[in-house]
Amino acid sequence: MSNSFDDRVLALAGLLQALTQVRRIADTGQSENQQVQVMLDSVFRIDASSAEAVYGDASQLRGGLRQLHDYLANGSKDEALGKLALAVLQLERRFIRSDAMASKVQADLRRLTGEASTLGSAHPDVIADLGRLYADTISTLRPRVMVQGNPHYLGQAGVVSEIRALLLAALRSAVLWRQMGGSLWDFVFRRREMAAAIRARAL
Repeated sequence: MSNSFDDRVLALAGLLQALTQVRRIADTGQSENQQVQVMLDSVFRIDASSAEAVYGDASQLRGGLRQLHDYLANGSKDEALGKLALAVLQLERRFIRSDAMASKVQADLRRLTGEASTLGSAHPDVIADLGRLYADTISTLRPRVMVQGNPHYLGQAGVVSEIRALLLAALRSAVLWRQMGGSLWDFVFRRREMAAAIRARAL
């Protein structure tokens, strides 16, 4: 897989797109089907040839790219989203240090690939399986990623499963970002460059 600055931008856009849906469903009980589909598909593209291929096509990340551009250009207006993104980036460091957990997650995703191909990655049964995978593995890492929202929706099993599945997708994007050479220093020294890369895509 190539390693370019543009790939890092795409990975961060994927991260924010997944977490925006986490926030939306936690607050309203509803998500945007197309954006969820893109993010859950990315979880199963373990051996993709490029960062763009992880998401199918860069145009599938319009929502995440807009979120990232707004953050880079104007600062974070959604403090909860920013905190959630930082928590997932920190989670990636703990996850990647556990070879056994990373191997198990990858093996289980390969096992679920057939089901996802047949039913679709956003099918309720697949989402439930992804949610269980997250709960049994990544959710055991401390400190846990805490999602705030409406208690009415956060008490529903289907909502919890979808949030966990999307957190798994967010982690997948965080791992990809790091693989592409991403660092928190990018946010200090390369904000303008990242914003310009997004504008160049005219998305």
